[in-house]
Amino acid sequence: MKKVGNHNSISRKLFFSLALMLTFSLTSFAQVAAPAATEATAAPAATTGGDPVKGKGLFNANCAACHKLDARSTGPALRGVSGKYEMSWIYKWVNNSSDLIKSGDADAVKVFEENNKAVMTAFPQLSNADIDNIIAYTSEPKAEAPAATGAVAAPGAAAQESGISNNVILGALALVMAMLVIMLFLVNNVLRKVAKANGIEVAPKKPSISIWKAFAKNQFLVLVTSIFLLLASAYFVYGYLMQVGVDQDYSPIQPIHFSHKIHAGDNEINCKYCHSAARVSKNAGIPSLNVCMNCHKNIAEVAETTATPEYSKAFYDEQIQKLYTAVGWDKTTQSYTGKTQPVKWIRIHNLPDFVYFNHSQHVTVAGIECQTCHGPVQEYEIQKQFAPLTMGWCIDCHRKTDVKMEGNEYYAKIHEQLSKKYGVEKLTAAQMGGLECGKCHY
Repeated sequence: MKKVGNHNSISRKLFFSLALMLTFSLTSFAQVAAPAATEATAAPAATTGGDPVKGKGLFNANCAACHKLDARSTGPALRGVSGKYEMSWIYKWVNNSSDLIKSGDADAVKVFEENNKAVMTAFPQLSNADIDNIIAYTSEPKAEAPAATGAVAAPGAAAQESGISNNVILGALALVMAMLVIMLFLVNNVLRKVAKANGIEVAPKKPSISIWKAFAKNQFLVLVTSIFLLLASAYFVYGYLMQVGVDQDYSPIQPIHFSHKIHAGDNEINCKYCHSAARVSKNAGIPSLNVCMNCHKNIAEVAETTATPEYSKAFYDEQIQKLYTAVGWDKTTQSYTGKTQPVKWIRIHNLPDFVYFNHSQHVTVAGIECQTCHGPVQEYEIQKQFAPLTMGWCIDCHRKTDVKMEGNEYYAKIHEQLSKKYGVEKLTAAQMGGLECGKCHY
């Protein structure tokens, strides 16, 4: 019996040729769309007469952290920004965007909302001349890539004039490719039948090495894959570690069920009645059970209307009895027995030992409402940690919050000095030194 070579080798060559042809075709058509991507951008607005050289230095020192000229970053792209807004508006925006937003300026509010309500750092130290220089730099036209010499006319023009869509051409090529594949399949079957009819034995296919063995022998691929896996692992490990110590939404079950919804919500008890230490101390403090007894000495059970589908009246009455047991109160004799039991409350809000936070400075001096940091506690059946309490969260608050000066003489002198220095009427906590390391860290 005669032996012939493996016809699959011919098929593979034909497949390779077709794939190569298709690759060149796609490359050619990709070049058709290229001119559209390289069209010159619209010319930016005329400059304001500033010095673009000085403006570049000012831009890199003050703006480059959040802005790029031709691409969106934390803030929008700034090339040609002088053509969008009046210079008088730009001066106000750069000096203090927060004040401009609070004034209700339509353009300021629109820019603020379009950029995810990211607060722009105020630059009161920049004069109008400095801003003119920055605008002059952002108004320079974008440098175009040098055109290739001796280039022929763009093929895109011919394609557009012919009226034939690129999709139609690609579809036709795909159809031709499918027809060729079917023809090769049919030819292969015919050749096998002819060989079998003539007693010709087709040479067996040589065993090929597995893809995994081939991969293991390729040291370059192994190195690249290892580097990729290491970087990917580092990314996920970093993301995990950054969540360590962040206990947002943490809501442990307490030994006595205390409903802030009933006390602070329905009965409108002021937060500082129970947490009185927050007004005068670093810590808000855990209310003494004697504070609870100021009311519950005469309230031994809740009203029928207090019950909810989740918590019955009997459940709430049982919690009041736990309070009586802890303080040693006999509701029958209306007297203390002297037998007390400690209540092991579970702390919800924890800051690292190296972080300094003073409740009185925020509650009494700054006049910040408890809900700012602790969320809508009047709606919580079970108290939880509302905010992440991370360093970034605190810094963001210091950058946004103005220092309260009404009836507050503590900061009067330094506020007067700094407001003149920055040329503003109100200062944020950040401008008053709220971003200094020693402010929050020992």
